[in-house]
Amino acid sequence: MLKRKIEQKLLEWKNTENHNPLIIKGCRQCGKTFIAEDFAKKNYGHVIYMNFFENQDYLSVFDGSLNVDNLVMMMSAVLGEKAIFVPGDTIIILDEIQVCPNARTALKFFKLDGRFDVIGTGSLLGVKGYRDNAVSVPVGYETVIEMYPLDFEEFLWANGITPQIIGLLQNYLAKKEPVPDALHNRLRNLFLQYAVVGGMPDAVNSFLATKQMNKVLEIQRNILLSYEDDMVKYAENKDKPLIKGCFQSIPKQLSKENKKFQYSLIKKGSTAARYAGCLQWIEDAGIIKRCYNLSLPELPLAGNAVDDVFKVYMQDTGLFIAMLEDGTQFDVLQGNLWGYKGAIFENLAADIFTKMGRKLYYYHKDSGLEIDFVVRYQGEAVLVEVKASSGNIKSTKTILNHPEKYHVNRAIKLGDYNIGRAEGNSPVLTLPFYMCFLLDEY
Repeated sequence: MLKRKIEQKLLEWKNTENHNPLIIKGCRQCGKTFIAEDFAKKNYGHVIYMNFFENQDYLSVFDGSLNVDNLVMMMSAVLGEKAIFVPGDTIIILDEIQVCPNARTALKFFKLDGRFDVIGTGSLLGVKGYRDNAVSVPVGYETVIEMYPLDFEEFLWANGITPQIIGLLQNYLAKKEPVPDALHNRLRNLFLQYAVVGGMPDAVNSFLATKQMNKVLEIQRNILLSYEDDMVKYAENKDKPLIKGCFQSIPKQLSKENKKFQYSLIKKGSTAARYAGCLQWIEDAGIIKRCYNLSLPELPLAGNAVDDVFKVYMQDTGLFIAMLEDGTQFDVLQGNLWGYKGAIFENLAADIFTKMGRKLYYYHKDSGLEIDFVVRYQGEAVLVEVKASSGNIKSTKTILNHPEKYHVNRAIKLGDYNIGRAEGNSPVLTLPFYMCFLLDEY
């Protein structure tokens, strides 16, 4: 079974006194249902499971009074002897809770009653349609956790890289010492594999069991088709073709030299007024993340973000590569991450940063200055460039040479090489790309 970080968060939730009902939200097929059921079976004597998407009859349980005694009676009637309610030892899982807005409202009553723990899961909780149909979101009576596909560290665990080995990597990073070749090469190969497999549990499990990339690709493309099906089924009629157009334009958006998202690339004559809500639908579904341009590359990053100038990345790089032409997987596994004008490399950084909980920012000026990412690291604004070993970092050098103007003193260059300095005592630290997930000191 794949080890997931969210398991610890669920334990912390359960062990918190007087805790709220829990909502686990995230994109489709990232493992929400599996993790909720597995956690429930390990930590409770009795599990009540209701999937509103698979069984529409369950909706009627929440049609009348939301008093907990009434809900217990209705669930017992619908589920029969499977429904055993023991205060303090029964958990109720409401899967695809967005399909039943009244069940979301009922979380307040479960909280106030206090006898039973409740976990709701949902893939499309924030999208326009489900969001607008919600009867009453129980503000203050639920705790929300966002779940992502496997991050790179979880992928390493699945491939036998222990926390002890990761601890060694952290020591090499702290001391700025090169990683020994054997370990460096092993991690480099795993990083390339993560790029093409991504973090969707079905894809990862298939890779671990078979190592057959054609099977992984089939799973990924089926997931992409399911995303498009959701756009057709659940979006408003007038928005359906526009949302699909936004989604299908992502490879084209990232293949440009300037990767700023342009609505005109979706369809000639397209405008933000017509498409902005459609792009928001895709983001709310957990499929993409925006990376906002900064007016200045300095803290506070959120305060310097330009709301209407951004790049768009897929939350899962494996799915992004699956959107590209056949043969791209092979190219990446051979170490060629520089296709699509660096889009694959950039999407990997966005993937890793997002799953760490980082918001994404970059810096671009019409004068030609361009920095791939700007992060808060060890209390400073730090430039992050994702480049080949010989990649040009002219913009980084320009900014570092003018601290009085940009208030930036450090930069990190990620690429296919070991730990070191760009030049002697340079403020630019070069790191192997697989260390990106260790940049977790805020």
